[in-house]
Amino acid sequence: MSSKNIVESSNDITNSFVTPEYIRNRFASIMSDMYKNEVPLYGELLNLVHDINDSVLKESKEIKEQLANTGEITRLNMERHGAIRLGKPYELFTMRRLFKVMGMFPVGYYDLATAGVPVHSTAFRAIENTALNQAPFRVFTSLLRLDLIDDNDLRERVENILEDRQIFTDKALELIDKSEKEGGLNKEDAEIFVQEALETFRWHDTATVDYEMYEALLGQHRLIADVVAFKGPHINHLTPRSLDIDKVQASMEARNIPPKDNIEGPPTRKCPILLRQTSFKALTEKVTFKNDAENGKMGEHKARFGEIEQRGAALTQKGLDLYNDLLGKTRKAIGGSPNAENAAEYNKLLQENFTVFPDNYAELHSEKLAYFHYFTTEKAKNISKDRLFTKEDLFQLLEDGYLKIEPMVYEDFLPVSAAGIFASNLGTEDAKRNYEGTSNQLLFEKDLGAPVYELMKWYEDMQDETILKCLVELNA
Repeated sequence: MSSKNIVESSNDITNSFVTPEYIRNRFASIMSDMYKNEVPLYGELLNLVHDINDSVLKESKEIKEQLANTGEITRLNMERHGAIRLGKPYELFTMRRLFKVMGMFPVGYYDLATAGVPVHSTAFRAIENTALNQAPFRVFTSLLRLDLIDDNDLRERVENILEDRQIFTDKALELIDKSEKEGGLNKEDAEIFVQEALETFRWHDTATVDYEMYEALLGQHRLIADVVAFKGPHINHLTPRSLDIDKVQASMEARNIPPKDNIEGPPTRKCPILLRQTSFKALTEKVTFKNDAENGKMGEHKARFGEIEQRGAALTQKGLDLYNDLLGKTRKAIGGSPNAENAAEYNKLLQENFTVFPDNYAELHSEKLAYFHYFTTEKAKNISKDRLFTKEDLFQLLEDGYLKIEPMVYEDFLPVSAAGIFASNLGTEDAKRNYEGTSNQLLFEKDLGAPVYELMKWYEDMQDETILKCLVELNA
């Protein structure tokens, strides 16, 4: 689709609405510029990832063709995901409305409390394949679980602090209302909207609480302090997509980027699956606390870091169950989460345990462990028209060369990996927290004001869409 078509939704340039893809790309771009200015290491990280991606595409014709076939190649270097942490239901409800203006919807429910992080989350992103390829911006959005603060007095004080803050500008709220009432925004309004929305995600080095309160929050959990003690949900990382995360991990120190101890997710494979993530360690940033501004007393806070991801094939429930089983087996063997001391042992054991997980696309497909895009081949133009083909014929059509497949990229997140990234940047004590609270998707969706899209169903629907398209072509 041309840039003109992305911007315009009708021929009347003056009065037409811009598309959500246009707004989403514009917002992701200015967010990236802001974060690069706030966290210069992020700019160096982007350069490193781009260099390695270019190298992989030059060296691997197979990877380049795969990305071209699925439409991902054009989005590769603009792909970003960010993460924010919200404090109260109103913020989550309004954030859903804000992201809807950009064509982003809540996909999946993630409970991180079982991994020692007192939040539950969803990911806002586009839900159409074409829209994803045009503007692949995602925001992993977490809501603080106040019920997991075990100090009743502190919990009440936190509720009061959060009640008094407004993280959205008046103009942003006005334009959200306008978009909902009129069905979109024109280009002028869209530009104002993205600039106003950006203010919600900006870093503020002045806390909204005094140092004593900050310490009390820190004593509960470092993430609670990060959510409650500041004016808004500053973006805490923006993540580029790498085609070889092992090369990125090995190259970070040479560029003075301090890497975390190990890569989260599955081990290195010929056929990548799900999501592998690493990061540079959280920055120590100077903060002025409430009532300390006059005497110039400064404190410190750690929250923001740089993350990198490598995305592989989306797994079916059968594949995900196998993945979780092998990951759990590995972690149990080393006594929990990997760290600096046992990273080498953990990675060796992980690689050994995953030898039972098929590492070629044909086998992943035949065993129904992963989702795939289906395409007709040149040979299909000469297929016999004396019968109608159905889904039952897929394997035979593949075997006979009338169809081909490409892996469907995993567009979402892994709660254990997300918790691992958080833990490596929040400190070892927080990583050992054990919350016994149960998952509460119904409460999350009530606060959100909408149901989340079911992960597996989304991938099944996307796969079925490509199958149907192929059958229509074959039966034409």
